[in-house]
This record gives sequence, structure tokens and C-alpha cells, in this order.
Amino acid sequence: MKTIKTFLALALCASLAGNIFAADVKINEDQEKAAEQNKKAPSEEAGFALQLQAALQAGSLENAIALFDSMPASLASNADLQKLRASLLISAGKTSDAQKVIAELEQKNSSDIEIKEMKIVLAKASNNASAKSAAIKEILALDPTNPSANVELGGERVLKKKYKEARNYYMTALKGDENNQDALFGYGQTSYYMNKIEDAKKAFDKILRIDPTNAIAYAYKGKLYAEDENYKLAEENIVKAIELDPTSYDFYMDWGTYSRMRGKFKQAEEAWTRATQINPDYFLAYAYRAGLYDEQNMYAKALDDYRMVIKTNPKYYFAYEALGILAWHEENYAEARASFEKAFSYYPQNISYPLIIAACMYKDKKGFEVKPFLQKVMKNYGDHESLEYLMLRLYHDLGPSNAENLITQKIIKEDNSTKKGKMSYYMGLYDEIKGREELAKKMYNEVAALQSPMFFEFRLAEWRVKEK
Repeated sequence: MKTIKTFLALALCASLAGNIFAADVKINEDQEKAAEQNKKAPSEEAGFALQLQAALQAGSLENAIALFDSMPASLASNADLQKLRASLLISAGKTSDAQKVIAELEQKNSSDIEIKEMKIVLAKASNNASAKSAAIKEILALDPTNPSANVELGGERVLKKKYKEARNYYMTALKGDENNQDALFGYGQTSYYMNKIEDAKKAFDKILRIDPTNAIAYAYKGKLYAEDENYKLAEENIVKAIELDPTSYDFYMDWGTYSRMRGKFKQAEEAWTRATQINPDYFLAYAYRAGLYDEQNMYAKALDDYRMVIKTNPKYYFAYEALGILAWHEENYAEARASFEKAFSYYPQNISYPLIIAACMYKDKKGFEVKPFLQKVMKNYGDHESLEYLMLRLYHDLGPSNAENLITQKIIKEDNSTKKGKMSYYMGLYDEIKGREELAKKMYNEVAALQSPMFFEFRLAEWRVKEK
């Protein structure tokens, strides 16, 4: 596959040949005799450039590089060709050979900015941070507003999330070249991160005036419109980006998001499905599509996607809880238990997990595992009078009645709505496990009647109410 540098080299070859041909056209009749005498040198240069161009178009970096070993002696000192040679060597991963060529070029012209810019590229290809830093300093000493150096410094700050500093570097780069697309993009991106939306819009609009085929600029315009909740224009821009680059995972992720916000669920599903096809080993599209399926009560499909989330990103904690909830709904208590156990390992402070795990054990007819499990959990709860501890003890002992009454009274007096809702659910679930359906139904109805609940047990209660 051709690299960006290879394409740049190809363009340089065409430029070299084109400049020579253009020069030949401009020769007037009075100069024909002199031109004939000097025809040999430019013909060699043009011929060599065309050979390089042909090799690169055929996709062979090695053949292009090999041409330099047999190049005419008269071209050996041609600086442009040697820069091209260094670029090709870097593209081929032959950094030590490129280093030699660049060193020879710099020895002949120590103030050539282009050579120093190539040193940055070489240092990055070699993962040599100190060499890159030194090259940047050399450039800035000669040209403080140099776009290449300032864009590089801006990129470093972006990686560290120092967006204000990065934005300043991009602004400096634009002083050196107001049309530099890398600097415009960096300025637009950091403006977006800093919520300077109008500045970001101006930057991406300018990029598109310079290059109407810049897909990433359209994608960022989509993000900007989405910030204003104008999902129609956001979608229009991401569609343009996809038309220009239909291979981008991120573009399809954004398209799915904008489509979903516009209520186009089928289109969102198709967009995220395409993302999974582009990169089947990344978890995010599966997670988004799972949420979409879940929202439409397509639980089997949501389950499959959450399983893929866990497969592709085993550390994504939120997927375990979601998978556990849906597996519980499908009465697959073994899978629900395994999922909640994994979630519990990531968030052991959440009282919901040990209680729902114990319930899974009872539902899966493995009640004999509850006591040893909860005994370990209860050791971490110092306040034996707390509602949480008493509920754990109730599930551990399955009684007695005076414990049930005490917990019921504590739930009634509880002021924290989230804790009250959770404990009400687990009291209802306890009654269900004990076979007291009417009491369970009463507790589930109370939980389902809550406004804007922020705990997953609400869904479990709501499902039970609807089932009955």
C-alpha cells in the first residue's frame, strides 16, 4: 500500500518533469541553438524523474529507490532529487540510509528549512523524540512561524490534552502560512475541544474552500452542528465525509449517532453495522448498536452485541452490567450471574451487585452457594445496622420474620430515593424468592412508580410489573 510520503514523492516527480517540460515550451526561436547545446542535462533530469514516477505508480518503492544507485553522475548533486530519495527511504523504513542522505544534504546547506523538516519526519519514523525536538528547535531558530514545526508542537500538546497551548501553536503556524491545512485543522479541532464553536467553523470552512475533498473537515463540521443539536446539518456533513472516504470507522459512528438523534433507528443500525464491518475487533459500534436494540426492546440482538463488546473489550465495565440485566430478562440466570460477578469485580462498592448475584444463585437453583458468597461480602460492611448490611443478611439467612419487618420499616423511613428504590426492589425480589407473589408485586409496583430512577433495578421491577 502506498504511503502518504510515496504520493508526495510521486507528485514531486511529476513536478520535476513538468517544470522541465514547461521550460522547454518557453524557449523561443532565438534560444533554440543554446537550448540544443544544453539539452542533455535537463533531459537526464526529466528522464530520471519519469522513471521514478513510473516505479511509484507501479507501487514499487524498492524499484524507485534502486534507481538512485544507477542515476547519472550529473544528477548526483541535485538537491531536490536527493530530498526525494530521503523521503522514499523513510517511507520504506530505511531510516539509517535516509539519515545519511539528509546529513549530506544538510552539510551542503545548513539553513535549508526543507531539510530540517525532513529531519522531523525521520525522527518520528525512528521514534527518536530527542532528535525530533532538536530539529524543531533548529527550524524555529531560523523561522519562528514555521508551520511544520509549530504544527508538530501543537500535536504534542493535543495528545496531552493541553488544548489552549496547542491552539496557540496552530495560530503561530497560520502566521507562517494562513492556508496551511494541517494548522487550520489543528486550530479547528482545538477550538472545538475548547467550545469555541464559531472559530472552529471558520477553520473547517476555510479548509473546504482550499480543498473541497477534505473528508475530515466535513466530519468535524458535522460535530459542530451536533453541538448545536442541529442533527439534520450534522448528518448532511457526515454523509459528505463518507462519500469522500467510505472506509472511516469514526465517520459511520457519527452518522449512526446523528441518525439516532433524528429518530432514524434503522439508518443508525445500518451505520453502526457498517462500522463493525470496517473494524470488527473494536467494541464501540457493538456497544452503540446494543443500546439501540435495547431501546427498541430487541433484547436478543442487544444481548448478542453486548457479548461482542465483552469479547472485543473485556475491560469495558458497563457492558457487564447491561449484559447481566438483559440475561436476567431472558431468565438466563447463569449468564446474568457471571456478568454481574464481573461487574462486581470492577465496582465492589456497589451494593446492587452482591444482592443480584445472590438472587441469580437462588433463581438458578444454586442457593447453597449464597451463604459462602455473602459471608465474604458482609465482612466489608462495618455498620451492621445499615440497611445495606441487613439486606445482605436477609438474603444470607432467608429470614427470620423479625428481620424482614425491621428492613421494611427502615425502607419506609429511608430519605435517599435511590437507596429506597433499590432496597424496595430487593425486598420485593426476596418475597418472590420466598414465593410470596402478592408482596413482591406490591414492592415492584412501588419501584416502577418512581420518577426518573437512576438505578438498573428499576428496569427489572418495570418488567415484572408489565409481565403481571
